[in-house]
Amino acid sequence: MTSALTKSAKGEQCTLLIFPFCNQDPATTVFCHFNSPSKGMGIKSEDWFGAFGCSTCHDIIDKRRKVDISNAELLLCMQRGLHRTWVRQIDKGLIQFKGQKK
Repeated sequence: MTSALTKSAKGEQCTLLIFPFCNQDPATTVFCHFNSPSKGMGIKSEDWFGAFGCSTCHDIIDKRRKVDISNAELLLCMQRGLHRTWVRQIDKGLIQFKGQKK
């Protein structure tokens, strides 16, 4: 089942922006779930733990495409992407905080 958080990736700019590989094509953007303790074979992490990613960045995150960047740099791209994605989802009203006024 697809949630509003994952659906919100449609048509968005990539937030991972893995340089120089990102294709920056919003038509290919999907929600990329990151690895977490709750993720396993056939099980995705929670829908709030990921970022908007173009098809190329998604392939890099999921290790379907091998590139010459360090794991540390990849982790930084994921952290920045997570932050950028949350900002967009908060702006859309998809993520709210207790006591937050609309």
